[in-house]
Amino acid sequence: MDILHQPESSRHESHPVWIWITLILTLLVGLTGCQQIFPYLSTPTTPARVQVETTATFTPTATTIATQKPTPTNTPEATPTSIFEIPGDGFLVYTTQQGDTLPAIAARFGVSTAAIRAESGLSAEGLLPIGQDMLIPDTLEDALPFSSPILPDCEVPYGPSVVGFDASAFAIEAGGFLAGYVETVDEESLGGPEIVQRVAVETSTNPRLLLAFLEYQSGWVFGHPEGAAEDSYPIGYGAGTDTGLYKELMITAKLLAQGFYGWRDGSLLEITFLDGSTARLSPELNVGSTALMRLFATLYPQAGWEENLFGESSFLVFYQTLFGDPWERSAAVEPYLTGATTQPDLTLPFAVGEGWSLTGGPHITWQTGTPWGALDFAPITGEPTCAVSTLWVTASAPGLVVRSEHSVVAIDLDGDGDEGTGWVLIYQHIAAEGRAAVGTWLAQDAPVGHPSCEGGHTTGTHLHFARKFNGEWVGVGSPLPLVLSGWQAYAGEKAYQGYLLKGEETITASPNGSGGSLIIRDE
Repeated sequence: MDILHQPESSRHESHPVWIWITLILTLLVGLTGCQQIFPYLSTPTTPARVQVETTATFTPTATTIATQKPTPTNTPEATPTSIFEIPGDGFLVYTTQQGDTLPAIAARFGVSTAAIRAESGLSAEGLLPIGQDMLIPDTLEDALPFSSPILPDCEVPYGPSVVGFDASAFAIEAGGFLAGYVETVDEESLGGPEIVQRVAVETSTNPRLLLAFLEYQSGWVFGHPEGAAEDSYPIGYGAGTDTGLYKELMITAKLLAQGFYGWRDGSLLEITFLDGSTARLSPELNVGSTALMRLFATLYPQAGWEENLFGESSFLVFYQTLFGDPWERSAAVEPYLTGATTQPDLTLPFAVGEGWSLTGGPHITWQTGTPWGALDFAPITGEPTCAVSTLWVTASAPGLVVRSEHSVVAIDLDGDGDEGTGWVLIYQHIAAEGRAAVGTWLAQDAPVGHPSCEGGHTTGTHLHFARKFNGEWVGVGSPLPLVLSGWQAYAGEKAYQGYLLKGEETITASPNGSGGSLIIRDE
């Protein structure tokens, strides 16, 4: 686990951000396989933070507080269903939330799946029904007492709650240092608002959360802090050579993903604070809350972590002041991940009769922290390494092209034109020449573009293929298994290992395209 460092002195008792609250309220009214795509972070260093004089103090009111500090408790207030009774004080009742699976719940509570009981029985596969009461042995003794959700799930990914929000326009209208900031990203000159939007879309991270966090840490969105032009670490990670706004926001997206998807699948159970201490998260939490908790733990020791998340002038208070009540937005779009959610029919992303190689088994869909939901396919043509292939990558399902840039094509299967809603297929390393344009409706098997080495880090011409649902990156396994033309993907012990299975046939991933990795689409 990466630990990024920021000096404790970099935060102030009166945050620089509150000086801009009046302005804020006014505005609100008015490869043969691919390697890690975004490998930030490097060795952390201690950044020199800019000191900003504060001339105004913000006092929260009942209407501006986004969340109250939860009352510490080890057991939720719930009553078991009539079909079973709690045998003594050693059990508790947990009510399932959206996206819950039995293995993840068991991991969070530190018990076996067999130890969990429910009225209607439980399946170890698939998403659990929302609102189902479960009887679970109460074995955790040292979990953090904060068990009440502090942020809805929908506020972390670039999902349904982002519909209608223009991050670039917001940042420009805010008129702070960010609006005039310029940085070179991948040999392209981008303005600050463009950088925020690019990171949000590419990593599938909520732009509201990125903007609020940037303002809270730096004052860049609404203010012009002294020395901002020389500040290499506006957020404060101090991650060695990973300097500038783009990489600092990429690190933010990575940390949010680790907390969000790690809690979703049960692989992340504790957080590490700035001072190196660790603490177990309360098993009742939702993924939106754990994402924010993971992020803030990287920048603060535990006492500062509690103050900045649960204090009277916390980030959550500021977030609601800036963008309104997140729970109201949540009520309009959640639940968006239920037991009825299934993958649509998808075909292999190349033409019938062609031979391709599975050069990369399941690995991260995008930035570090996202689930192992991507596969790599390389055309077998005998062409030179990293040549733009003459073969075409094809659409695995009919849909609308909503993004076509930086070697990526995003196909929106519900056709509403919004990448944050419904199922979206992501194709990376697509050559610029011949790439399907934004606004193009693609029938199933229509050409998307030619595989190449463009974009990211590659060792040979190939396609990186991944899925999103309502903004969430989706892993290849349960609860929403990846199936292409009847071939189901299975992860190996390590990233890029694994295989495809169809009946009694197996295709094993191999970075050098060995015989066992050959797959010929037959339907």
